[in-house]
Amino acid sequence: MASALALLGAPALATAADAVKIGFVTTLSTGSGAIGEDMRNAVELAIEHLGGKMAGRDIDVIYEDDAFKPEVGKQKTDKLVKKDNVDFVAGYIWSHVLMASYKSAVDNGKFLISSNAGPSALAGKLCHPDVFSTSWQNDQTTMAMGDLLNQRGIKKLYIMAPNYAAGKNMVEGVERTFKGEVIGKDMTKFPAQLDFSAELAKVRAAEPDALFVFYPGRHGVQLLTQYAQADLAKTVPLYTAFTIDSLSLPRVGEQALGSLMTMFWSPDLDVPANKKFVSDFKAKHGTYPSHYAAQSYDTIMLINSAVEKVKGDLSNRDAVRDALKAAEFDSIRGDFKFGHNHLPIQDFYLREVVKDADGMYTTKIVAKVYEDHQDPYAAECKMN
Repeated sequence: MASALALLGAPALATAADAVKIGFVTTLSTGSGAIGEDMRNAVELAIEHLGGKMAGRDIDVIYEDDAFKPEVGKQKTDKLVKKDNVDFVAGYIWSHVLMASYKSAVDNGKFLISSNAGPSALAGKLCHPDVFSTSWQNDQTTMAMGDLLNQRGIKKLYIMAPNYAAGKNMVEGVERTFKGEVIGKDMTKFPAQLDFSAELAKVRAAEPDALFVFYPGRHGVQLLTQYAQADLAKTVPLYTAFTIDSLSLPRVGEQALGSLMTMFWSPDLDVPANKKFVSDFKAKHGTYPSHYAAQSYDTIMLINSAVEKVKGDLSNRDAVRDALKAAEFDSIRGDFKFGHNHLPIQDFYLREVVKDADGMYTTKIVAKVYEDHQDPYAAECKMN
């Protein structure tokens, strides 16, 4: 739990009992715990940048570990909502964890802000007035990838992804826009499978023009390692989504240099709020922040914008909801606006893995693929 200390001379409202309470569900254990730690570091940096206050009230963040399991995520969400009585529930890396948990929040009158997971159902038919996102809908990043592959003349594509909600959405996204032929597709067991040698042997035999993969966290590190060991780079170019990031780059290093991916954000995005975020994050932790961190930072800034707009009075839920929808804050991505389904309408970029002036691996923006892009499931959302 992270509570900001009350400052001398603060108004009477800013007491521990009156703190703005935020429950943050993420993965802090298992092999994917590094993602959750990166998110937590970004939340703490955001609180520091806010001076530990929202509208004069202390900020109390309660972190919970979902252990990478939907049932645990739901239990922790129930605890935050019913026992801790938080004002906002945020976080959620994994789509299957979010889908198991969101009703625990909204059915008990809490606002939920996804800091990463973007399942299609919550963008479309199951959209909810109290559910927001500071990330993206799962299909969007790979829709941009499909169009990029078209631009690069790829005609024959092989696809690999884990067989769970986000993996399915990612594949649907690239297939939605890719105009060539998918000559092979493997949906691997998740999270159990960490050996991809058999699938990579099938890729070699199929002789595609390119291989597209989506493997987050440690699964991505393993996939990249085995791809390099199989010496496939000489014959099958690799395109990725959410597989290479600042968490994996120190481990995969040269194996990822020059790799291409699509994303809504990059550490070098020329936006004042992003420059401050990246600079201060590097100064505190010695590494570049990941997109998981960037989205988590925006989550806190979004909540702050709503709390400030209602002058700290969270009792009027309609006013808080309207303030969240307005999203009047300085985002790491620049201008921020929600679609009617409460997911961002935003740009997507082509990024390349490079070394910076200090020899650290990072990514740089090569080109803009989409401008003001809205997810395809918004049409199914019946909210105004």
